[in-house]
This record gives sequence, C-alpha cells and structure tokens, in this order.
Amino acid sequence: MTTPPRAPKHPSTEARTGDAANGTAHADDRPDRADASRVLRWRRAVLGLRPRMLAAFVATAAVSALATSALTYQAATGSTLDLTQDTALDELRRRVDVLAPSLPFPPTQAELDRLSLRLSGTGGFRDWHVLARYGAAHSEWTAAVTVPAALQDTVGSGHGAFQRFTADGHSWLAVGVPVTRTTAGPAGPASATSGAGDLSGLTVYALLPLDREQAATTALLAAATGAGAFAAVLAAGLALLATRQVLRPVRALGDAAQALAQGRLDTRLAVSGHDELAQLSKTFNHTARTLQGTIEELRAVESQGRRFAADVSHELRTPLAAMAAVTDILDEDAEHLPADTATALRMISNETGRLTRLVNDLIEISRMDAGAAPLRTEDVDAAEAVRATLDLRGWSDRVELDLPAALPVRLDARRFDVIVANLAGNALRHGRPPVRLTLTTRGPGPGSDLVLTVTDRGPGIPPAELPHLFDRFYKADRARTRSEGSGLGLAIAQENARLHGGFIEAANAPGSGAVFTLVLPRGPLTKDAP
Repeated sequence: MTTPPRAPKHPSTEARTGDAANGTAHADDRPDRADASRVLRWRRAVLGLRPRMLAAFVATAAVSALATSALTYQAATGSTLDLTQDTALDELRRRVDVLAPSLPFPPTQAELDRLSLRLSGTGGFRDWHVLARYGAAHSEWTAAVTVPAALQDTVGSGHGAFQRFTADGHSWLAVGVPVTRTTAGPAGPASATSGAGDLSGLTVYALLPLDREQAATTALLAAATGAGAFAAVLAAGLALLATRQVLRPVRALGDAAQALAQGRLDTRLAVSGHDELAQLSKTFNHTARTLQGTIEELRAVESQGRRFAADVSHELRTPLAAMAAVTDILDEDAEHLPADTATALRMISNETGRLTRLVNDLIEISRMDAGAAPLRTEDVDAAEAVRATLDLRGWSDRVELDLPAALPVRLDARRFDVIVANLAGNALRHGRPPVRLTLTTRGPGPGSDLVLTVTDRGPGIPPAELPHLFDRFYKADRARTRSEGSGLGLAIAQENARLHGGFIEAANAPGSGAVFTLVLPRGPLTKDAP
C-alpha cells in the first residue's frame, strides 16, 4: 500500500484536499473559520502586545501621578495649616503682650469687651474673632461658632494651644493663650505667657475660618489631578510611540515568517540599527537563506530522481513491450513444453507483466508531477462505471455492491476507473471478505459530492501507518518486500482524485477492517440528470 504525493498542481483543489486530509467538511467550515478569524482579531486587539504595553505604561503613569498628587496634597496641606496656626498663635501672643500690661486686674466686663475689640480690630490677624475670658465673665461673643471646650481646658491650665475643627460646613482654627502676672498685688502690671509669672486667670482665644487655606489646598489638588491626567495622556502617547517602534519589526518578522511558511523562500527582512531586534532580523535572514538553500538542494535532488525514474521508465517501455509480446507467444505454447521450462516461462511472463505495470505507473506519476496529466471530463453514470470496472477485472462476484440505479456525474471515466480498481483491488488483496462497495451522494443540489466507500473485514490498518498510507512505495507490512502491485496504486488513486478536486481518506472500521472513502464533486452536467 502506498501514499500521496506532493503538493497539488491545481490551486483550485488545494483547499478542498487540505480539508479532506483532516476529515472535515468544506463549505460548512467557512462560517466557523470566519468566526475563528474574528475571535483571533478580537484577542489580538484586546490581549495583544500593543494593548498590554499601553495598559502597563498608562497604569504606571497613573499610579505614579496619583501617588505624587496624594503626597503633594498631604504635604502642602500640612505645611499650609502648620504655618497658619503657628502664625496665628504667635500673632495672638504678640498683641496680648502689647495690650495686657495696661489691663487692670481683675478686669471688668467692659475691660474684657475693650480688650477683645482691640485684639479683633484693625491690625488684627486676618478676620479672626477674639474672646477674652476671666473666670465666669467673658467678652461679648457674636461668632456663629464657639471655642471648643477641650481647647479652653488646655489654655486654662496654663498652656498656649490651638485646635482645628469643623462647624457649619466650614473648617476653623482656634488658638488660645493664658495671661500671666509678673508682679504681686491686685493691681500690678501683667504680661502674656511669653514671659515668666503666675497665671492671672485671664485667657484669650482667637477663632478664624480656614476657607482660604481650604481653597488653596483644593486648587492644589485640582492642579495635581490635572497634572496626573496629563501625565497619563502623555504616557499613553509615549506608549503608542514605543509600541510602534517595537511592534513594527515584530510584525514585519511575523509577516516574513508567514510568507516563509507559505513557500516564499526568498523572503528577507530589512535590518537597521544594532539592537536586539536588528540581531533577531539578521538571525531570521540567515535562517531563511539556509532553509532556502537546503530546500533548493532537496528539490534539485528530487527533480533529478523524478527525471531519472521517468527516463528509465520510458527507456524500458519499448523493450518491455517486446518482451511482453514474446512471452505472450510463448505462453500459448507452454503446454507443449517440458514442465520445468513451462514453469520458468510462466514466471518470466508474470514478472514481465509486473515490471510493465510498474513502468506504466511510474510514467503516470511522472506526468502528474510534471502537470502534464490531462483531465478529460464527460457525463458518466457513476454506478454503471463501477460495475464496468469490477466486471472487467472479474471481481463482480467478490465485491458486494450497494449502488443507486443511476448516478450521473461529470468526471474523467478512465481516471475514475483507475481509482475504483485500486481501492477495490487493495481491499481484495490485503483485507478479508466480505468486501463491500457503497456509492452515495452528500449535500443537496448541483454542488453535491459523490461518495464511494470500500470496506473490508480484514485486520485493519495500524494507526501509525494511516498518515503514510498514500506515500509512494510505502508498505504497511515491512516484511512484505514484494507484492503483486507496483506499490504506487494508492498514490496514483489519490492524485487522480485530486485532479478531480476530491480526495481519498483511509480509516479503520468499527470492530475490524479498513475503510477507504473517495469524495469527488459531481460537477456541472451538460445534460439533465434523471
């Protein structure tokens, strides 16, 4: 048993035979292939190197900008508020130091109001509100918020302090200082806490809104956010530029590899620069040159082998024809010759016939390889053609037939006869009876296919041998060095099927036996089918 051949000489049949080798349908696969192509494009668009690099650049820039903005906002906010509260506390102490020495003790309500007014008036720190407290008495207070009790407790214990809090939807800063007395006596002069002395019981508080600072930090946050967004956009632009610079040679390499896989062995990459991608391009070009040289050498050797086989076959054809004619004449007189001579004569006749078939098969294969095998199609009744093939070879009583009454097709009758004879003969020689041949159609309408199936009940074909079954001169049984056939029968049958735009598949039947399936397009008929 032998195997198929080389790449098809007819591009129109290539897709059909390629699908057949995998045991798949043809037209039915086109929507699936289109869907698979769309899925592949979607995956490349979403999960490809460009979107991943772009996402990495943007994510890095966004995280960096966010972290920088957060740290800047936190630092600026803390610095601004610290400066405001320190300045407010120092300013309150300074003004108390100026006004407290002239304040009589214990101060009256009027004195507390006057002190509060002078501290809050012109020259005061921004627009703060001042509260002077002595014991249970305190100056007039018109602000909407009050000084926090915690701050009053701290200042009342003799410590200057501040506190930030939120009230009525606004942020406030409250600062307070205790007033000490530097001399003894009920009417002695007094000074602020910046000097030494005893607590006088007088405490002064200032309350100012932090709207200005809040507005400044909000503006800073907005600026940082804008800077972060700009950084992200800039990173996206840089990522697109970087991925373009990186992916352009990578895509060129992918296109070149695909072209090389399609047989364009002269494909080369343009090399520019001295980076890793340039080195990769050089390596690819070197690999392509080496591969091209190797394949050209193999093709040359293969071509020489084909020419040699064709030349030898043509040279042997004439002497073999003469030898066959002589042996035919001698076969007629073999019964009048001695037994040993007759046996030798019959052996010579059989070997001459076998050699003649081998030479004819080699000539046929050489014509197919050269693309010189013509396909002469005509309207044929496939069922009648199958019967004629089996009757001609005396196999009608050895093969069970399951044929329609008539099956009009358009094909080359001689090549169809060769295919059927090879498949049926292969099953009869290497399988076991019963051998069954079935002829049906697949698919509706004029685009349907002819399907011929040959099955036997032999031991089947080892799975490891199935991929090589149509190779030329391939023998599944290694111990069988000689056979009745030429070893090219299945290869020729496969080539004839491909010339028609069809194919032959081999498989093992459930249970036992081998199954050979021939699929051929019925073709357009020139006359109406029954």
